[in-house]
Amino acid sequence: MKFNKVIYHIAFWLLAYLFWIFIFRNGTLVLTHAITIQFCYLVFVSANYYLNALYAIPHLLNKKRYVTFGLVFLTGIFITALVRVPVSAWVVTHIFKMNARFSAVSVFTDSFVNILFWVVCILAAQMVVEKMRSQVYIEQIEKERATNELNFLRAQFNPHFLFNSINSIYGHIDKSNKDARDMLLVFSEMLRYQLYECNVEQIDLNREINYIRNYIAIQKGRIDEKVMVNLCADDISGQIYVAPLLFIAFVENAFKYVGFNEGRVNKVDISLRQERDNLFFRVYNTKDNFTGRDERSSGLGIANTKRRLEILYPQKHRLDITDSGDSFEINLVLLNV
Repeated sequence: MKFNKVIYHIAFWLLAYLFWIFIFRNGTLVLTHAITIQFCYLVFVSANYYLNALYAIPHLLNKKRYVTFGLVFLTGIFITALVRVPVSAWVVTHIFKMNARFSAVSVFTDSFVNILFWVVCILAAQMVVEKMRSQVYIEQIEKERATNELNFLRAQFNPHFLFNSINSIYGHIDKSNKDARDMLLVFSEMLRYQLYECNVEQIDLNREINYIRNYIAIQKGRIDEKVMVNLCADDISGQIYVAPLLFIAFVENAFKYVGFNEGRVNKVDISLRQERDNLFFRVYNTKDNFTGRDERSSGLGIANTKRRLEILYPQKHRLDITDSGDSFEINLVLLNV
């Protein structure tokens, strides 16, 4: 990408050079004289262009430091026009071998006007092109936003359809099967929480704890009765707000890989406690010693949660993950919640 940009700049200045030679060639000068003169202008014009394009415009003009920008802009033109006076004198004497009368004031004035004119033209053209590109980019963003909004509105049908389906399924479950009916109600509550309550930056910790309780209730109907599940979150006092669905990936991971070993206690321990302004979250689960293919390829949910923590709690969290072979433990501390 940078190489292509260099080629583009070289091609632009080469075309400008040829344009100046053949369009503004003085009829009294031979072609070699025109080539030399225009090359000097090319050097001074390009120097002023890059001074403004790389420094003055992004660091001064775009930051509304108009007076400083004006001073830098004019100073650059002034210095290059001033430098062109001795350069022009040397070229006339040593290159052209001419003994014509040399006027430093006239050369400086012509150089200042010419360099100023072409720098302004080139910078103006560049700013117009960038403005057009920005407008196209903004229009693309607006189209994408409109498309995403439309897709979101279309997706609103799915939750209503899903809840209606759940209600229909609930009505068809035999009333004697209380466990299945209760599990479906818990699932409906979890789904409602994810769809309608988690569209905020922070949510009441008690709502998160209730969501974890519902998730545990669902999992207890799936796992072996020999697996002990404990949740301790009784030491939370006051109203604490956290990012929604921040802990669930760790809880899901514990239930996904909890061991079912014979002759030992298999368990999942989950705890949330508060100490002053810090929140301590711990998940511990026993697991099989054998690591299968599914476990080796797992970790996407935890990786995503790590990234969320880095974004939402920069320098305000500590995460420790311990894999001891037959157990897995996660300790997360949120600081100053």
